[in-house]
Amino acid sequence: MNILARQIETFMDIEDKLSFLCNCSALIKESLKDTNWAGFYLYQKGQLHLGPFQGKVACILIDPGKGVCGTSFEKKMLLNIKNVHLFEGHIACDAASNSEIVIPLIYGGRCFGVLDIDSEKYERFTDEDELTLQEVADIIAKKLAQ
Repeated sequence: MNILARQIETFMDIEDKLSFLCNCSALIKESLKDTNWAGFYLYQKGQLHLGPFQGKVACILIDPGKGVCGTSFEKKMLLNIKNVHLFEGHIACDAASNSEIVIPLIYGGRCFGVLDIDSEKYERFTDEDELTLQEVADIIAKKLAQ
């Protein structure tokens, strides 16, 4: 288990899921250099709703299938976008963001939303980041399923 996942796992005792996600977003943002946004969009009433995050103001609602977050949610797959400006249908909540990684939060066949991380750097997220953040997302999804 990677160090970030181990740190996130220490939050599992936090009973309140909102507080849990707040701490997760803060730790993720602090742990990943060259990021300008880290947080969650949670699926409720047919849309992805802005959840706890660290960074500048963000879009509040995203439809499944729209933008990077909505596409990741709908396809139930990690998306590592090297240049968001080339992603058809990209939703520019922060014009300073140039790359983005989004991981769906899936547990027991249910998708609770997505973990979204942005960077001002192009091609910021590596294959190692994908593995690390997938492990983190799996732990977070398990907590959301409780």
